[in-house]
Amino acid sequence: MDLNDQAALVTGGASGLGAATARALAAAGARVAILDRDLPGAQTVAKEIGGLACACDVADPGAAEQALAQAGAVHGPARILVNCAGIGPAARIVGRTGPMPLADFEAVIRINLIGTFNMLRLAAARMIGTDPQGPDGERGVIINTASVAAYEGQIGQAAYAASKGGIVALTIQAAREFATHGIRVMTIAPGIIATPMLMGLPEKVQQSLAASVPFPKRLGHPEDFAKLVLAILANPILNGETIRLDGALRMPPR
Repeated sequence: MDLNDQAALVTGGASGLGAATARALAAAGARVAILDRDLPGAQTVAKEIGGLACACDVADPGAAEQALAQAGAVHGPARILVNCAGIGPAARIVGRTGPMPLADFEAVIRINLIGTFNMLRLAAARMIGTDPQGPDGERGVIINTASVAAYEGQIGQAAYAASKGGIVALTIQAAREFATHGIRVMTIAPGIIATPMLMGLPEKVQQSLAASVPFPKRLGHPEDFAKLVLAILANPILNGETIRLDGALRMPPR
């Protein structure tokens, strides 16, 4: 896909993976709308890249519809959606105080899995109405964010692993469903990335995590994720697959 002057949507674009992706897309010539609950943060990134900031709770159907309408009115029909919004609180299924509150589990599933699905369904519905482009008749690309926790969830990651596993399972199904419309669906499963959440950990913990990566022995950078987004967009044969972005890391139980 030629990114020049293409309208793109990035959820969770106020920081971390989303912000790096928004910057990379804008640098490649795309018109980027950043959708995030953190509107001031989204506005900061949007101002930097000449994009648009939209307040959005990805799991709220009404808020998502409004954000897509706002982005469409300014940038036109979006052919690119990158879902980066998500949360990752840790809790055991049964901890010292008893079973995990069901509401805590539901909150993670709501944002990570339902939010991803909500944005996917709404963006795809709009992409289907666009004209096909290029020799393959492509109408759009949707890239979701999972995690290596989908495969190797650690103790305390029950909700997070379940939400990300759902995204992985959704990938091939959605790709098959949208194939007749010329819409590709891909997922990236990052390993240990230096996002704001991780960088808040003590330096010794960060160093220990970096040392656990086979190669390169460092934390992943949000820019590494953004580079893979661009590579997926550029390669039309990539479809229906989840790509691990982890330096050959395999997470231990804890």
